[in-house]
Amino acid sequence: MRIKIEKMLDFIDRSPSCYQAVENVEKELEAAGFQRLMEEEKWELAHGGKYYVSRNGSSLIAFAVPEGEMKGFHMIASHSDSPCFKIKENPEITVEGHYVKLNVEKYGGMILSTWLDRPLSVAGRIVTAGGKVVKNVAVKRDLLIIPNVAIHMNREMNKGVEYNVQTDMLPLYGMGNEGLPLQELIAREEGIAAEEILGSDLFLYNREKGRILGAEGEFICAPRLDDLECVYASLQAMLHGKPKNYANFMIVFDNEEVGSTTRQGAASAFLRDTQKRVCEAFSITEGDYGRLLAGSFMISADNAHGVHPNHPEKADPTNRPYLNGGIVIKYHGSQKYTTDGVSAAIMKNICGRAGVPWQTYANRSDIAGGSTLGNLSAAQVPVNSVDIGLPQLAMHSAYETAGTKDVEYMVRAMECFYQE
Repeated sequence: MRIKIEKMLDFIDRSPSCYQAVENVEKELEAAGFQRLMEEEKWELAHGGKYYVSRNGSSLIAFAVPEGEMKGFHMIASHSDSPCFKIKENPEITVEGHYVKLNVEKYGGMILSTWLDRPLSVAGRIVTAGGKVVKNVAVKRDLLIIPNVAIHMNREMNKGVEYNVQTDMLPLYGMGNEGLPLQELIAREEGIAAEEILGSDLFLYNREKGRILGAEGEFICAPRLDDLECVYASLQAMLHGKPKNYANFMIVFDNEEVGSTTRQGAASAFLRDTQKRVCEAFSITEGDYGRLLAGSFMISADNAHGVHPNHPEKADPTNRPYLNGGIVIKYHGSQKYTTDGVSAAIMKNICGRAGVPWQTYANRSDIAGGSTLGNLSAAQVPVNSVDIGLPQLAMHSAYETAGTKDVEYMVRAMECFYQE
């Protein structure tokens, strides 16, 4: 158990942005014999083959084709992005000729205070040569910090602070005119000239590594558990699960935290495009594609809220998932989650066959909840689906908490799903 957890924490540490997350997934897939496909090229596929395709460098679909006739698709979807700060263009701001800070904006729904007083750095991608060369970058040293205001300067701080991103949350980068412009610093890190960088998508990331803690090692803490924990679990299942009658699809979407309405998000045609090209390669007609969808199933895997030890009243009275209590099946009366009676029964059956526990989650009826991948994806690829996750605390914090046992439960259930 400890080895698997430490491998997952290492995966998260090596994935400071969505681009590195997908790159690391690609490396593990290729090591396991998956063949890379390009969207702009013709696909030659074979029964028993294993393939993957990426879009924008931040979304990915891996699939394994059964040896015999394909009856449908077994799909697991998760997402590569996490709430953070995105660096704006021309980011340097000089303060009174002494400090340099960076201009940033929110990406997703963040707990802003958790980003204060932590070692931060920059990761993402740069684009050179007129948009034709894209390179993932990560400054692998403590580079930035967002300093708090001292209690002496705000005696009411512990009564609550409303943070303004433009004034309170800009990271300190250097002193006066002594520091390099950020673009030049990144260029030096990459061994190129600053003027070669024609575009970039750069984000702040928390430099603190993931840890195992608790009286008996019951808990894990790490940045980006939402949703790299589910990405990692689905990857392990994909690497070890062999399809029988259904094509196995592992889907990693980007931009879930900002609505998914991008060409690489869950609301895009990425999954549908990929499946139709698979059908084309095996001479499956449009009508038969609809038949395959009717017999398919999707697991939308995005982490869930566990009961909070200091605020148990925030949880629903009768649906109360706990850390290390197993996979969480998520319900919502207004269908923010796709789970219904049929898909819940299928998921419970999968958990039973895998020998893992399951729990249920629903929002308190007087608290609005968020949405996730399932519904948006279903608008493009209408299949029966269930929303699940692993229970965690402090969702959307810069440093989140989950249970050590739950990752193993998720991998086992996903492997069972892929092999049935």
